[in-house]
Amino acid sequence: MPRFHCPAPLATGAELDLPPGAARHVQVLRLQPGDGITLFHGGQSAADPGGEFDATVVKMGRSDVRVLVGAHHAIEREAPRAVHLLAGITANERMDWLVEKATELGVASITPLVAERSVLKLKGERADKKIAHWQAVAVAACEQCGRNRVPVVHAAIDLAGWLRSPGQGLASPETRDTPQRLLLSLRAGTAPLREATGSANGQRPVLFLSGPEGGLSAAEEDLALQHGFAPVTLGPRVLRAETAPLAALAALTL
Repeated sequence: MPRFHCPAPLATGAELDLPPGAARHVQVLRLQPGDGITLFHGGQSAADPGGEFDATVVKMGRSDVRVLVGAHHAIEREAPRAVHLLAGITANERMDWLVEKATELGVASITPLVAERSVLKLKGERADKKIAHWQAVAVAACEQCGRNRVPVVHAAIDLAGWLRSPGQGLASPETRDTPQRLLLSLRAGTAPLREATGSANGQRPVLFLSGPEGGLSAAEEDLALQHGFAPVTLGPRVLRAETAPLAALAALTL
């Protein structure tokens, strides 16, 4: 059954118009009144009911689609461990691919990192449009893979700015209620990812920091290490900037 993200409040028995994107998709699929679909709100807050709702198309207009919301199903398909990516912005279509696949693998959130070696530098209106685009990519990935919680794609920021932001760099990395901080690094003395997140850490959330093409600069790595990030490795092979965080996600969430 086709699945659609619907950010409007959902409740059994309510009638509502689908948002424009979902309405266009219903029309492309040539659904008709009486056809069934699945809706999910996608919120991340504890107040959000989560799960998904049955719904039935009741009206097809030229540009609008009205549906009747049916039964709620308390189904969640989230990963047992929350993994937050702080990922260097990659060039061309690679960032789109990273966001899509990270969402499918269960990422909890994505923060695009404006690193020293990032080819794509985002500022102002251009940055806002890119973030909105990547958030839409995450929504579409949730519709496809069955997730009912849409990961947030945060505003692009450099590492120093992120470390200064409330609840990030100021939070103690040792406490169990904050994510374990891991830095993908080629430096000597790094620990294998599985060893760093072993049984002693249980299902503690993870913040995984990785760089763009060419990796993080030495200064950026030093700054991360000073703020509680532990250097880890994914093995002897050098992975592409868009592959490395996905490999870490797969190891941590599947």
